[in-house]
Amino acid sequence: MELSPDTLSIQDRYKLMIGAIVPRPIAFVSTISPRGELNLAPFSFFAGVGSNPMTLLFCPANALTGEEKDTLRNAKLLAEGGTGEFVVNIITESIAQQMALCAEPLTYGESEFDLAKLSPSPSHKVKPPRVAECPVSFECVTKQIIRTNPGQPAGGNIVLGEVVHIHIADGFVNDKLHMDYTKLTAIGRMGGLAYCRTSDRFELPMGRG
Repeated sequence: MELSPDTLSIQDRYKLMIGAIVPRPIAFVSTISPRGELNLAPFSFFAGVGSNPMTLLFCPANALTGEEKDTLRNAKLLAEGGTGEFVVNIITESIAQQMALCAEPLTYGESEFDLAKLSPSPSHKVKPPRVAECPVSFECVTKQIIRTNPGQPAGGNIVLGEVVHIHIADGFVNDKLHMDYTKLTAIGRMGGLAYCRTSDRFELPMGRG
């Protein structure tokens, strides 16, 4: 099968992307509005960018109306009317159901923390709180936003954030900062309604070994 994106609907393009780009890590992003209202939402278009400086990205696409999602409105730079900060919390299997609840569209200003009964915990260097139930959280300052199709339905937005503080629950890393995956129990996003566990792993030598 050979396909041209120009011949596909927005929904079908999205379906193919999330079906083939798997598994995807999930950024559980907490933000705060300029009025102090908390927001929490999952995004699986998420990745690390580099370690010098330590930088992450996540991609909150526009709604099908072309409007920006609350997370983007909050994380935007101060000059654009946002707060310029966000926290990426790492999802574990134990709170998967609560994370899925946070994908529910709410009126701007309503808090997913309340909906999912998750606990906001004060961050160290940014205003948005971290999620207390998540064992790893990256506090970030927004450095740049790249818009691929501003104001259009499902237009992409790449939010680049510099990590300014890291929270790791006790016992999740060793003295060499290697993560204990048996404790982390992170999950990944697949296509449709599917998720995957990270409990089934294997190792390979790098290069020619």
